[in-house]
Amino acid sequence: MVGRVVASVAGTARLTATGTGAAAREVLMAGPKAGRTAEGRTFLITGGASLIGSHLADQLLDRGAAEVRLLENFALGSPDTIAHLLEDRRVRLIRGDITRLNELLDASKGVDGLFALAGFLTLPMSQNPALGVQINALGVVNTLEAARHAGVGRVVFSSSTAAYGNAQAEALDEDVGFVSAGLGPASMVYSSSKLLGEALCGLYAKTYGLETNVLRFASVYGERQHGRAVNANYIAQLYETVRTGRPPEIPGDGSEVHDYIHVTDVAAALFAAYTSEAHGLTLNISTDVDTTLTELVGHVLEAMGRPDLAPVYRDDTRAVRSYTATRLRFANRRAAETIGWTPKVSVRAGVKRFVTWLDGQQGAA
Repeated sequence: MVGRVVASVAGTARLTATGTGAAAREVLMAGPKAGRTAEGRTFLITGGASLIGSHLADQLLDRGAAEVRLLENFALGSPDTIAHLLEDRRVRLIRGDITRLNELLDASKGVDGLFALAGFLTLPMSQNPALGVQINALGVVNTLEAARHAGVGRVVFSSSTAAYGNAQAEALDEDVGFVSAGLGPASMVYSSSKLLGEALCGLYAKTYGLETNVLRFASVYGERQHGRAVNANYIAQLYETVRTGRPPEIPGDGSEVHDYIHVTDVAAALFAAYTSEAHGLTLNISTDVDTTLTELVGHVLEAMGRPDLAPVYRDDTRAVRSYTATRLRFANRRAAETIGWTPKVSVRAGVKRFVTWLDGQQGAA
């Protein structure tokens, strides 16, 4: 595991981000404690017009934030995603780029909490690797530099379960290391960039005392979904296929699994990682449930009222894939024990909510 950080928790115990020693067990047994709230505070979200960023902003505003700043260059984010947010006077849209330090320094002034969500996923990384590496490497350095100079109280960094690569274990918890064997070039670069970001968070914590927490997201999906996520975008593709009366196509034999987590659960995890007394953590944000592609298609067909459409299995010709495992099991126990977070939305319920939203988008078109 890259970038382990030792941090003070509740003033006494000490916990490594991914450690399993006696000190770590002491904190885990003590349970999570909330150390701060959103009430009256100012937040900066990089990648603020993203799927996750927009839902996080919703939750921060609902919890009484004084100001939520959305830093966005709209290279990947969509104005439609945050249109409802801009009606709130507490929301400030800042057009900026995390590869330009001066813009981050200006945006970070007076900020209590910074959520580092801006980044390239596997698909855009495959399309523009030069820009992707700049954003996922230099952009993270700039974000942390701005945070330390501005005196930001805490940075929560969005990593990914791609940090495990093709690792295999009974349960993929935070102590399992990265395995590169079998990864495609884009997946390798994306995974490595996330590990670098995690290590940088650890280094800034150790060198400058900057409080950080790292969250490794599984496959995030939900309302306001964009088209950049390799795994989650499959749900939107299924919707469009079924909506037009065609049978859904499943690559391979349908046994490939992913851990699909609803965006509202991810936003809640980000908030918990900010409010928790514990810091220096690296945590899986997952459902701990493997869903096969066949099961996922079944959920979509059920939600759309089309159980009569039998799926068609075809050869897997996808140009970009993150992984094609038939078992993952991203364990989320440590998040419950340290920041008090557990997922609330099942895949079946989440797909239903997503389909309902997509139906609404069709009606508004």
